[in-house]
Amino acid sequence: MGFHDVDPKRKESRWLCKCECGNKRIVRGWKLTSGHTKSCGCLNKERAIAASTTHGLSSEKLYSIWKAMLARCENKKHPAYKDYGGRGIKVCDEWHDIRTFIKWANNNGYKEGLELDRIDNNGNYEPSNCRFTTRKKQTRNTRRNINVTIDGQTKTLSEWAEIHNLKVNTLQYRYYRGDRGRRLVRPVETKYRHGQAGGDARC
Repeated sequence: MGFHDVDPKRKESRWLCKCECGNKRIVRGWKLTSGHTKSCGCLNKERAIAASTTHGLSSEKLYSIWKAMLARCENKKHPAYKDYGGRGIKVCDEWHDIRTFIKWANNNGYKEGLELDRIDNNGNYEPSNCRFTTRKKQTRNTRRNINVTIDGQTKTLSEWAEIHNLKVNTLQYRYYRGDRGRRLVRPVETKYRHGQAGGDARC
């Protein structure tokens, strides 16, 4: 610590501090007592460098997945922040270390072409709530999907449509009309006119 004075405009204490790296800097008193300032700025630089270089891991595909995950949850300027960090979704502390994340990924089914998916869309990015899956399956797991239970099995409308060879739009129409259970996935009836096929399809 060096000199201490009071900012005449803000009427608050200021201290001349010497960082562990040797740099000197004038810091407001409240930043010292609150723990807001822990270095002259070199600590943040070291963390940024470590995150970007990641000991040669930046060329890996998993690095892009990791970086995008952090951005969605912590960068308020990211286009998807409102759907992630803006909803309170966080990245667990251990996954802020990319080496730990990559180790988990390689031990939990990661393969080229798969994407990171949260099992519970309202949950955080953490080992117990994440898995690797295809883009198709991940899309089915979005908040916008409708989950329907038929005969004790819960699937999205898209999955039921695929299983019963029906159009998703047909199931959506039936669902919002109030159809549930087996009636929701019944075969589409074909309307015949004058004994000829090719009439209007009915839901």
